[in-house]
Amino acid sequence: MECRKIIHVDMDAFYAAIEQRDNPALKGKPVIVGGDPDRRGVVSTCSYEARKYGVRSAMPSKTAVRLCPHAVFLFPRFEAYSAASKQVMNIFMQYTDVIEPLSLDEAFLDVTENKKNTRSATLIAKDIRREIFTETGLTASAGVSYNKFLAKTASEINKPDGMAVIRPGEADRYLNRLPIGKFFGIGKVSEKHMLSLGIENGRDLLNAPLELLVKHFGKAGRFYYDIVRGIDERPVEPVRERKSWGREITLDEDILDMDLIRSILNDIAAELEDGMSRKKISGKTVTLKIKYHDFRQITRSATIDQPTHSAEIIINEVLRLLKFTEAGTKKIRLLGISLSGLDCGNAEFHEKQLLLPFRECG
Repeated sequence: MECRKIIHVDMDAFYAAIEQRDNPALKGKPVIVGGDPDRRGVVSTCSYEARKYGVRSAMPSKTAVRLCPHAVFLFPRFEAYSAASKQVMNIFMQYTDVIEPLSLDEAFLDVTENKKNTRSATLIAKDIRREIFTETGLTASAGVSYNKFLAKTASEINKPDGMAVIRPGEADRYLNRLPIGKFFGIGKVSEKHMLSLGIENGRDLLNAPLELLVKHFGKAGRFYYDIVRGIDERPVEPVRERKSWGREITLDEDILDMDLIRSILNDIAAELEDGMSRKKISGKTVTLKIKYHDFRQITRSATIDQPTHSAEIIINEVLRLLKFTEAGTKKIRLLGISLSGLDCGNAEFHEKQLLLPFRECG
């Protein structure tokens, strides 16, 4: 059986990079893109210059400004980010139709068979990165390997504006010393649990018995057991017909503050309105999604009389649904809003969950 050839492409500090591209005066300066610090907003993306001061995505904007008071703080321009994302996705489609977008700024590509009839995935990744820079003026990092997990891991090795390749038989060399928190799929809570078990890096995870991992992490334990051995059979899943339109934010720190929760939900509703209005899409069923600090996930939904994409209507429904959750008494690590029962008009669209890059700044 032929070894799969998977590429993971991740744009570098996407929102902030677009702001620096469009305003050359911002180049070299710490740039923070996010919600209003005075409204208890959240950092969406920060430039690499801002990261030096400890600024990270999903951080309260007020904290970011305190860490880096001389930063240039900008509100998101989703239309500009969506336009750049479309340019990048169009470049991907020149090489393959087997594309799995993870967000506006990253995607997996399966180039085992490709439109260029190129045998080398490494050469394809180099060509894609070059074309992205030529067409958009933005840099991208890429990882190449034989499965999704390792391709994602490789894309982080030489970031920003770099690439790495993990070939069959090389997984151990990259994973053994990798801190456990850097493993794709292991979040903050799982990382803390791993550390409490003495699992600090890939080598420790490799030596952990399957029974131990399953006992402490359930089904995810089997996944962790496999990935540290370079095993990941998940296919790259191309986009499908869309049945809902949604956004969600995974926070770096669990939150309890209701003002901050409401502010984040307001920001999500505003982005939904922006994207849906441009696509001429409306929905009748509003769903609030919450994942608590213990990973328990709940949804609350309401159906309205007429399809809408209005942020005002969406947030009114969401705040009503919020009352039927444990928000404010139980810490939250993820917030999301989606609309289903879509009225698409003549618009053509595809299923892809556009997650805001709130775990890393690109």
